[in-house]
Amino acid sequence: MKNKYPSTIAKGYTYTFFSFFGITSLWVIYLQMQGLTLVEIGLCESIFHVASFLFEVPSGVLADRFSYRFSLFWGRIAAILSAVIILMADSFWLFALSFVLSALSYNLQSGTIDALMYDSLVAPKLTDRFPKVISNLNVAIEFSQTSGVVIAGFLVHWHFELTYVVAIIIGVFGLITVLLMQEPRIPKSVEAPEQTIRTIVIMAYRTLKNNRQLRGLMGFQALFDGVCTSYFFYFQSLMETHHFSGTLISLLMVISAGMDIIGIKLTPWIQKRLSKSTLVMSLSAALVCLLLLSWFNWIPGLTVLFLTSQLLGALIEPIFSSYYNELIDSEQRATLLSVASVLFSASMIVLFPLTGWLVQTWTFSMGFGLIGCIILLLLIFKCQIKLEILAAHQ
Repeated sequence: MKNKYPSTIAKGYTYTFFSFFGITSLWVIYLQMQGLTLVEIGLCESIFHVASFLFEVPSGVLADRFSYRFSLFWGRIAAILSAVIILMADSFWLFALSFVLSALSYNLQSGTIDALMYDSLVAPKLTDRFPKVISNLNVAIEFSQTSGVVIAGFLVHWHFELTYVVAIIIGVFGLITVLLMQEPRIPKSVEAPEQTIRTIVIMAYRTLKNNRQLRGLMGFQALFDGVCTSYFFYFQSLMETHHFSGTLISLLMVISAGMDIIGIKLTPWIQKRLSKSTLVMSLSAALVCLLLLSWFNWIPGLTVLFLTSQLLGALIEPIFSSYYNELIDSEQRATLLSVASVLFSASMIVLFPLTGWLVQTWTFSMGFGLIGCIILLLLIFKCQIKLEILAAHQ
């Protein structure tokens, strides 16, 4: 019988392009233009991550209990409603509601599309190709995000509200793509118990409890992505303060995407040549150096560091996604990938307002420089503990 699952891979790439289209990526600038203060903008982002924290694991459980297409379908519906509300919003609370729906749309697809792609390769026994598939998926994300943000950059000083009109149209295209997908079927053992929400949660908990490596990787990525994401959003405020033109903003996003795509295409090569521990230490050192260099409050230098932060964030996603899928069974895949997203939301709930307070109280450079010092001290403390443990065993 001819295997039909590769068509799901192609539709997965298409869905990813539509769902990650970065037309609304410059939302910090948009909300500033709508009259919101930096404090209110920070609260909107915090509301997003609190909602994401609450929705994430339940959304993953629903994907495992019902279907991946179920989650992806309702994720696009939530994204469309979020864009409609933000277009109509005339008060802080309506903007906040839009962010809650945006969080729900994010939760319903985070981890789910990766799990669907991986499971599509199980029946034809092609899971060894997943690192390449996830690399291509992240290239699609970079291309999609950049295409959208370039358009948004040109609209910044024109009809900026059109970005959300485009978001609604793109959301409809994503919805159509989900309806055309085929759900992969994973062969299950005859003795395997029926999947219920309770058994999924219990098995996911046991997996995390017994797999220290999985817990460590998820915690590291949550902190790493939180710092890179905060850098991206608060750099938007810096661009607005220093009056970057729409053309310059778009050019920066194109350069960033080009660097990210090159990095992502190299991730299978990196993954083969570096162990997990070596990769984690290398990424940690690179992030600390970037943050400490942010002390130098020089716009050209900060722009280069901004591009570098986005490259590091782009590198980590496909590599860690591949790690997770190797370590997680199919029955709990969407649930446990949702746990990884919960940890990211938890880190952002703390990091985003903290960083915003540091940037508003002092400067962008000092705020991220201080965060770099804190992370450096944590790394030194962790290395000291490891050395003491090794010494104790000798």
